Amino acid sequence: MLSDPGSGMNGGVFASNPPGTRRVLSGCSVGIAGAGGIGSNAAMLLARAGLGRMVVVDHDEVALPNLNRQAYFLDQCGRLKVDALAENISRTGAGTVFTGLPIRLSPGGFCAPFEDCDLLIEALDLAETKVMAIEEWALGMPGVPVIAVSGIAGTGASGTIRLERRGSISLVGDQTSGLHLGTLSTKVSLAASMVADEAVSILLERHASGASARGAGEVPDGGSA
Repeated sequence: MLSDPGSGMNGGVFASNPPGTRRVLSGCSVGIAGAGGIGSNAAMLLARAGLGRMVVVDHDEVALPNLNRQAYFLDQCGRLKVDALAENISRTGAGTVFTGLPIRLSPGGFCAPFEDCDLLIEALDLAETKVMAIEEWALGMPGVPVIAVSGIAGTGASGTIRLERRGSISLVGDQTSGLHLGTLSTKVSLAASMVADEAVSILLERHASGASARGAGEVPDGGSA
């Protein structure tokens, strides 16, 4: 890993970023509940975008059936997802400060792991757990933007994956397809990219409007585009 990801080889990891984005994102922190198809891929994308810090919570281990859509590799099977994800993010050279918590989120405990985060991403599997996360965040962390995912299964019909903002909650997905249809890398990656892009957009908008970030201190961009 580069000791200073903002300088060095080829002008820095973030030399091609849109002007100013690295400076803003380096001061932001994002919490991700779930390190599966959406969570792991969104985490990798946010690191490559220049996010300063992320907190990822997932109690599960990497399994062979995960590899068709999640950001892991064959030799990582059997390892905790948060440990494998930390390793993969470190290899990008992005310098993101990663905190991985191998715990199971349970009623009454959805806020504590993410208390210092500027934005939250719901990337859980079960519908009831998704609802629980959003409800607890709304009550315990009012004002913190939430990006949730609903309906990313099956193949084709990529145009049905859409983004809707409803107040402080952004919803990504087709909102109808169930996991019984199966999940494929192409559609999951599309949704994860939309989640990460929405996170970046919200963080930049909040900075422009004067909302404070509670993450790491800002650092300069890697260079000009």
